[in-house]
Amino acid sequence: MASSMTLHSYWRSSAAYRVRLALHFKQLAYDMVYVNLRQNVQSSQDYLARNPEGLVPVLEVDGLQLSQSIAIMEYLEQTHPSPALLPADAAGRARVRALAQFIACEIHPINNLRILRYLVGPMGVSEQAKDTWYAHWVRDGLERFEQRLSETATGLFCHGDTPTMADCVLMPQVFNARIMKVPLDGLQRIQAIEARLLALDPVRRAYPFSQEDAVGESGPLALPPL
Repeated sequence: MASSMTLHSYWRSSAAYRVRLALHFKQLAYDMVYVNLRQNVQSSQDYLARNPEGLVPVLEVDGLQLSQSIAIMEYLEQTHPSPALLPADAAGRARVRALAQFIACEIHPINNLRILRYLVGPMGVSEQAKDTWYAHWVRDGLERFEQRLSETATGLFCHGDTPTMADCVLMPQVFNARIMKVPLDGLQRIQAIEARLLALDPVRRAYPFSQEDAVGESGPLALPPL
């Protein structure tokens, strides 16, 4: 019997975008519940009863309520191993996990919505200074990621010739960098991977501007034609 899945998501959430990508790469059907982070729905009593972390995504699977995007992707990999998002060999799996965790643990946390709100709220930082903070840490992190990608011949994507968990984490970070106008010049491998991913149907279906809760939102990052 197939599992029933419901994803609690927000169109701009990097973490939710990662899980949407994993679900679409694995061709898994799911229902969607939209959680508007800008309206603080994640802090409501109803939502906190589901996820005390007050974060998206949450994936409900047959009575389970799973949180944290990396853990959710690992769960999906174990329960639906094909198509695989991790290589078969131990060294490859370790490399993909390291690439994914570098973005998820080192770049993203200091630039997510909660941190940026605190900078301009209690800390009294200007919008310009906040954007400078964001651009510095994202650019620094992506330069280091580019170096990792360049250490070995990795194929068409982050590792090999098919998308992996690392690509599911990279794509949202690049999207956010473009939204925030962080320069990506010189990051040739990252930009090449982004272009290849944007040509794939699972990526286009998971893309932020393809989500129903992005209604009324528009901009230069609407999906390019194939």
